[in-house]
Amino acid sequence: MALAGLRRTGLALAGAGTLLVVLVHWQVFFWVPTEASMGVVQRIFYVHVPAAWVAFLAFGIVALCSAVYLWLGDERLDMAAVSAAEGGILFTTLVLVTGPLWARIAWGTWWTWEPRLTLTLLLWFIYLGYFLLRGASESPQRGKRFAAVLGIVGALDIPLIHVSVVWFRSLHPGPVVLKPEGPTLESRMIVTLFTALGGFTLLFLGLLVCRYAVERVRAGQTLARAGASVTPPQEDGE
Repeated sequence: MALAGLRRTGLALAGAGTLLVVLVHWQVFFWVPTEASMGVVQRIFYVHVPAAWVAFLAFGIVALCSAVYLWLGDERLDMAAVSAAEGGILFTTLVLVTGPLWARIAWGTWWTWEPRLTLTLLLWFIYLGYFLLRGASESPQRGKRFAAVLGIVGALDIPLIHVSVVWFRSLHPGPVVLKPEGPTLESRMIVTLFTALGGFTLLFLGLLVCRYAVERVRAGQTLARAGASVTPPQEDGE
């Protein structure tokens, strides 16, 4: 796809996502019922859970693109991976900010080293390391390969985060939607949650496409500078 088309697609996705996020805020403040046991603080759920989903989606894209990049060596896949990683660390940061805000009311503490929180913090540090590795080597290509390996390995933390509340004793509540017997949420809560999931996903995909377009422009500029720095051979007699 041409760069202009990428930018238009990215802006369209981000715009649609932003509209849905605005709708979610209206639903959260004026439409969805208040949860009986936790009260108003439970409304953080409609930001916290979608942000976690997008973070996992982003790092899944990082792992997939990194694996194929190592196989084929196509620079476009590395561009997609680093673009997804930037969005992933942004949404993981949102998870780590909203989580303690919720925990302070629900558990009486800002932070506790329970499995899901600890593994999510570990994921954030893994992908911080992803960016550090890219610039740690004198060879840009070697740095990209090292980061790609870490991107693949780091994604293994995602299923551990998902099952941690089942496998380990934890203060974190168990699943309320993805349950064999069905969700335990009221219907308006489910509608609001899925609206938030859709909005956050579209917003992330829009940012991903726009960021990928920027990487393509940078790559083109680098090639142009490299070509301009090559001195053309002189003809005999000149």
